[in-house]
Amino acid sequence: VQLQASGGGLVQFGGSRRLACVASGSNFRNYVMGWFRQPPGKEREFVAAITRSGGSDEYADSVKGRFTISRDNAKNTLYLQMIVLEPEATAVYYCAADRRLRVLSEHRRGYAYWGQGTLVTVSS
Repeated sequence: VQLQASGGGLVQFGGSRRLACVASGSNFRNYVMGWFRQPPGKEREFVAAITRSGGSDEYADSVKGRFTISRDNAKNTLYLQMIVLEPEATAVYYCAADRRLRVLSEHRRGYAYWGQGTLVTVSS
């Protein structure tokens, strides 16, 4: 599967942004999907993950209540809706996919496929 993330850009403090990740080359609904981010100078970290059907999801504690992951299997697209953004959310955001996972994973090694990343910058 190939993943193409988009939607990044400059956002004002307290603003919102929606990221999208379009999948191609394979049956999207067979994949557990996740979002990760890499802040400047830091390690890549888990943000959220969603099951194949979209019926269940998980979030990092730092984004709970402000970020929402969703998917549209008919459009082969994964989304990340972000609200009340703070400068600490500045990062390159990556979408990830794996078809072997039986449960949602917060670990980078759990995902075999990665998009190219999209940069979100939150101004203070």
